[in-house]
Amino acid sequence: MTLGTEAMKRRGVMGLGVVMATLAVASVAFAQPGEVAKAAAEPIMKQLEAFRRDDYDVAYIFASAEIQRMFDREAFERMVKGGYPEIARSTFALVSRTEVTPDGHVYVNVKIRGANGNSIEALYDMVRESDGWRINGVVTKPDPGLV
Repeated sequence: MTLGTEAMKRRGVMGLGVVMATLAVASVAFAQPGEVAKAAAEPIMKQLEAFRRDDYDVAYIFASAEIQRMFDREAFERMVKGGYPEIARSTFALVSRTEVTPDGHVYVNVKIRGANGNSIEALYDMVRESDGWRINGVVTKPDPGLV
């Protein structure tokens, strides 16, 4: 195989990646906002349910491929329990809003009350993968308004 052929193969793979990303964004753009909101929130609520059962094997499934590359299953559990106690042991969770950006990014805002009595607002960064929506990260802040 020549260097030119190898470069063309790489461009073909990169081009395929661009096409796939474009199709993912297009599928978000053409879906009804309510459909996207419901579909993107579902893995969050299922993950919270798994955390409540202390089932980190199931909870890990809802993490994006990127998160799974960063944390193995055990490190994921330690990270959640150590950094997100309200998420690790929630007693209440309510999706308050979902935002779809023009570039297809989806953010889901969830109000959560932890077993520790603290309430937080969690902004989830969602990513569409081949098998559905996955959690790509979360940022939290105290939510004194949630009783």
